[in-house]
Amino acid sequence: MENQDQELVKKLLEEDEEFKKTFKTHKDYETKLARLEKKPRLTSTETLEKNNLKKLKLALKDEMEKKISRYRKGA
Repeated sequence: MENQDQELVKKLLEEDEEFKKTFKTHKDYETKLARLEKKPRLTSTETLEKNNLKKLKLALKDEMEKKISRYRKGA
């Protein structure tokens, strides 16, 4: 992420509650994924959870990127 984008993220985290919530959820999913990926073997349920977390995390990342892009254009 560019330095400018990092500044925008910081500003959005301070000013936008929805962005802050999305960012926190994204980080929570990232933590859960990391925990699953450390396991040598996953059950079928854990594999499904891992795949779902990846999809949800990506959707949140896209949402944050859109907001950053809109904010950049408006700034």
